[in-house]
Amino acid sequence: MLNPNLLQRNAEQLLADERARYLETHPRSIALSQQANQHFLYGVPMHWMNDWGTPTPLFVAHAQGAHFTCADGIDHTDFCLGDTGAMFGHSPAPVAKAIAAQASSGYTTMLPSTLAPEVGVALAEHFGLPYWQLATTATDANRFVLRWARAVTGRKKLLVFDGCYHGTVDDTMVDVAMAEGFEQDNTINRASLLGQVHDLGLHTIAVAFNDIAAVERELAKGEIACILTEPALTNCGMVPAKAGFIEALRALTTQYGSLLVLDETHTISTGRGGWAKNNQVIPDFLVVGKPIAGGLPAAAYGFSAELATRMKAAKDSAPAGHSGIGTTLSGNMMTLAAIHATLTEVSTEAAYEHMLTLAESLEKQLTTSIKSHDLPWNITRLGARLELQFCAETPKNAQEARAAQNDSLEGAIHLYLLNRGVLLTPFHNMMLVCPETNVADIERLVDMFNECLDVLIQRKCV
Repeated sequence: MLNPNLLQRNAEQLLADERARYLETHPRSIALSQQANQHFLYGVPMHWMNDWGTPTPLFVAHAQGAHFTCADGIDHTDFCLGDTGAMFGHSPAPVAKAIAAQASSGYTTMLPSTLAPEVGVALAEHFGLPYWQLATTATDANRFVLRWARAVTGRKKLLVFDGCYHGTVDDTMVDVAMAEGFEQDNTINRASLLGQVHDLGLHTIAVAFNDIAAVERELAKGEIACILTEPALTNCGMVPAKAGFIEALRALTTQYGSLLVLDETHTISTGRGGWAKNNQVIPDFLVVGKPIAGGLPAAAYGFSAELATRMKAAKDSAPAGHSGIGTTLSGNMMTLAAIHATLTEVSTEAAYEHMLTLAESLEKQLTTSIKSHDLPWNITRLGARLELQFCAETPKNAQEARAAQNDSLEGAIHLYLLNRGVLLTPFHNMMLVCPETNVADIERLVDMFNECLDVLIQRKCV
C-alpha cells in the first residue's frame, strides 16, 4: 500500500497538473466566464455552479441523453446528471415532446390543468401514497411538509440527522457538536450558513444517523412533530441506513405520536418508486423532487388518506389568509405535463432495470480497480447511485463520512476525469447511471479511473 503522505503529495501535484490542462483545453469556457463575471456573482447564474474545483466554470452548449458538449466542443459522458436533476437523462424524448405540445397551450395559470387527475394517478401508482401536493423544488416541499407536520401534531420541534441535507430549509441547517460540560451532543447552526440570525437548535434536534437509541431518547420527550430524513444520507458522503433502521423509525414515530417524513429526492435512484416503496416502508409524508419532471423545477409530497383528513382539519380551522404553504408557480401546466411524461413514459420498470444492471457492473469494476491498486477505499452504491469514498468500509454516520473526505484526492480524481471527457458530481465524486447510459460509457469511466489511479500510485506522465 502506498504511503499516505506520498499519496497526498501525488494528489496535490496531479491536481495542479490537471488545473493547468483544463486552462489549456477550455479557452471558450474561460472567455464565457470572463463575460459572465460582468453581471453574475462569481460569473455564474447560481453561485453553486462555481463549486466544481475547475479553474473557471465549465459552460455547456448542448446536453442529450447521457452526454453533453461543453462550450469548447468536447463531448463528455455525464455521470453527474445535474446531481440527480437529470437522473433519467438529458432531454428525454417523451418529456421534450410533452413540453413542446404544452408550450403552445399555456405555461402557468394558477389553476389546475385538465391533466391534473392523470398526474395524481401517476404519482400514486409510482410512489404508493394516495394523496399529493406539488411544489416547485424539493426545498419548498420539505418546508411545506414541516408546516403541515407542526400544524397537525401541535408540536414545534423537528428531529433530523447530523450530516443531513434537505435543501435550503432553515430548520435543517444544523450540525452536531459536543458541548463542553455536557454528556450529550449539542445541536448548533451550520457554520457555512449565511445570514442566519436565529438559533436553529431551539426547535431542531440533530442526532447521529443510525443511532436508534438517540432517536428514542428524543421522541420519548413528546415534543417532536416529525423526523425528517433521507433513507440514506447523501450529502455528507453516502451513509446507508443499517438494516432495520428506517423501519425502527417508523415504529418509534407511531409509538410516540410523531410523523415520519422521508425525503427521497436523491434515493429515487434505489428503484422505481424510490427506497420506501421498494422496502415496504410507508412514511407519513414522502418528498420527491429533481428528476420527476425530467429536469424542470418540480417537486411533490405525498401522504396517507388519514393524514389528508388531519391536514384538511388544520387548514379549515385556521383563520383565512396565506398558509405559508405553496407558491404561485407550484403545479403549473408545463410542470404537470413534464411530470406526467416522466412518470408514465421515462421512469419505467425497464429503465430502472437497465440503470440498476449497469450500476451494479460499474460498482464491481471500480471496486476491482481500487483493490488492484491496493488502496483502502470503497464504492458505496444505492441503486443507480454510486460514490467513491476514501475509507475501507462504508461510513455508518456523518462523522465517519467526514473523516474519510480528502479534498486533494477528490479534486484530483474529479478533474482528471473531467479533462478526459468523463464528468462526476463534484461533491464526493458521486456517479449516476441513467436510462441512456450504455456499456461503452461505463467502460470509458472505468478506463479513465484506472489511468488516474495509475498516475496517483506511480506518478506516470500525464
